[in-house]
Parts: sequence; C-alpha cells; structure tokens
Amino acid sequence: MNIIERFLNYTKFDTQSAEESETVPSTKKQLVFAEYLKKEMEAEGLSDVEMDDKGYLYGTLPANLEGTGLDESQVPTIGFISHYDTSPDCSGANIKPRIVENYDGKDIVLSEGMVLGPKKFPELLSHVGEDLIVTDGHTLLGADDKAGIAEIMQAMCYLRDHKEIRHGKVRVAFNPDEEIGMGAHHFDVKKFGCQWGYTMDGGDVGELEYENFNAASAKITIKGVSVHPGYAKGKMVNANRLAVEFAAMLPANETPETTEGYEGFYHLIGMQTNTELGKLSYIIRDHDREKFEARKAYIKRCADEMNAKYGEGTVSCEVNDQYYNMKEMVDPQRHVIDLVMKAMKEAGVEPKVKPIRGGTDGAQLSFKGLPCPNIFAGGLNFHGPYEFVPIQSMEKAMNVIVKTVEILTTDFRDYRL
Repeated sequence: MNIIERFLNYTKFDTQSAEESETVPSTKKQLVFAEYLKKEMEAEGLSDVEMDDKGYLYGTLPANLEGTGLDESQVPTIGFISHYDTSPDCSGANIKPRIVENYDGKDIVLSEGMVLGPKKFPELLSHVGEDLIVTDGHTLLGADDKAGIAEIMQAMCYLRDHKEIRHGKVRVAFNPDEEIGMGAHHFDVKKFGCQWGYTMDGGDVGELEYENFNAASAKITIKGVSVHPGYAKGKMVNANRLAVEFAAMLPANETPETTEGYEGFYHLIGMQTNTELGKLSYIIRDHDREKFEARKAYIKRCADEMNAKYGEGTVSCEVNDQYYNMKEMVDPQRHVIDLVMKAMKEAGVEPKVKPIRGGTDGAQLSFKGLPCPNIFAGGLNFHGPYEFVPIQSMEKAMNVIVKTVEILTTDFRDYRL
C-alpha cells in the first residue's frame, strides 16, 4: 500500500470529536477507526500493538541494529505521534476526496459555488506542478491529522522493508480528541517509553514548531434581573446589555482577527444571553508567560469592575489554564530540534521554524516529561471544505521521519540525553 492509498482509506472514517462530550474518546465513532488502525499496525508488522479502553494506540518498530556493534540501550528510543480525530468545526462524514494532478495554478472548482483558488488561498501557488488531494466542498478532508498517521505508517513500512537502514527501537502512537484539547490528557508517557517524540501535525512543508501559545479558558456568567420593561426602572438588570458591556471592556485590537506572530489575544468563542442570564466563553492566548498571566488577571479585573458597578455577585469569572508554551521544556534539550533540522535538510526540505498560533498535543506531552516538537504533515486550510494536501508534501514528511531515525542511529552519540 502506498501513502496515497493509505491516506484515502483513512478519510473514509468519520472521526469527528465533540466539544461538549464527557466521554473518552468524545465520540464512539473514533473507536471504529482506532480498531481499523490497530489491525493495520499489526498487519504491517509492528510489535507491542496495544489499544487501551480510551482509544489510545501504541506500537513498536523493533530495532534493526545487526552488524552495527550497538544494542538498543545505546540508541535513544524516540516516537512519532498523530491524532485521528477531526475538527468539530466541519463535517467529517462521507468525505469524497479527489486528486488534482499536476496542479496548474488556477481555480479548482470543488462543488457549485465552492472554489479553491489562489486569489483567496495564495499558498496554492507554492504547489504548482504537484498533485493535490482536495474535498468535494461539503466536508473537511481530514489531513489534520490523518496525513500525519499515513506518513508515520508509511515510514515504518519503509524502514521495515529497507533493512540496510539500521535503527534503534521506534515507537508510534495515535490518539483521539486532539481537536478539543484533550488528546494528551490520557496519553501514557511511561508506557510510550521514549526519551523524546515528535507530533506529525504541522502544516506546510518544512514547518517545525516548538513554541506555542500559553492557553486558558474563561467562562463569564452574568446574573440579571428580569422585570416587565414597562415597570423596570431601578429594578431590571439586563444581562444582555451587561454582556455587551463586558465584551467591550476587552481590547478590540487584541483579538485573533487583529494579531499575528507572537501577539496574544482574547477570543470570544461563544455568547448566550437573555435578560436574566448571560454566558460568555473566551479563550486567552499568549506566547509570553508574563503577558499570559497579565491577560488572565485583566479579565478577572473586568469582572470585579462590573461587580463594583452593578453589585457583588452580578458577574462571575472562572479562568482555567489549558496548556503552556512547550519552548521552556524543549529549549534545554536542543538536540531534539537539531536532529530533525538535520533530517529535513538531508531529505531536501528547508526547515521553517515558526511559533504555533494554537496548541498541539506536543505542548502538553512536553510538560508531562516527553519533549515533543511538531513537524509538518503537509496539509493546509484545516477544519473546513477548502482543506487540501499535496501528495508530494506527505512523501517529504515521510522521508523526514525515515531520515530522523537513520541519523539518530548513525550519530547517536550527538543526541543522547
């Protein structure tokens, strides 16, 4: 099976996760794909294949060190990780992918009224002459992150079949619920048994990410008083109006729409109000830890000011940390980055180190003791019908995995902890 067939097979499964679910995984349909993937891992010759009751899959490519004079204890064990859920933002059911061969730089009609073109998506022009897998305009594609799974599996098969490439033990893992921020919560780092790992969950070719946002959620609850509007003077407290007032207290130039690079933001992701009750949901993001803490303090201060104005208990603010910037965990172990940068260059890929304006399972895993930068998987325009992935990008990502494993074995002394 080649990497194209493998990926297209994966897209047949609807693995959309669900934000409000309290189960793990958040949707039962994710387990259907996990069972399929478990059988594929076993059929392809991985050992120690195991799926726990929460849908976390682990497997091993056994060491191949014959004739090197090395044993497994001398070569670090590393791992590669991808998530198999797709975003709740867009349907992942009945995906109908198609391949646009030798893309010519022009508009691609996905369906009536749905056009994937370089005017709106200029990144397409970087892939002229390549073969693109696109949607039919009605669903997302699922390259986030089934492309990553296909790349990892194809790399393991390549290493299995090319015995001339000597390597230590390599671990792989596939997990649910990354898209709702829960992917690493039940990941068993001890069972994984690696000195470090890499998530294959980045975007365009060459992207290498080991800085991400510090992240928190904020839930604002506003208690109003409902009174007939004809007799409301001095009595009514309109939670609708107070919700708008609270939202206006946060800086208008510090939202996702107005920021880029290392700039942080407040993002209003949900708002439900009536006269008697208002609920606002925010996410708070910043790369800088001090600025992150200041943002959390500011949103709480806004609630305090509202209470001083309208009465204690009118506004409550619950802030919960979600994850932190992995940079502080990865920086002390630069060999983890140096290795993959060398692998990219030897695979003919120019590294593009950039901060993630979002999160990754690798951030949480890094704080659980598994340094885990994020490598490109090749897809673009995630979470919607304009998502696409160049086949050549998936092949390059697969080659980077192979090179990483190969270099680690030949130059293991440079990368031991």
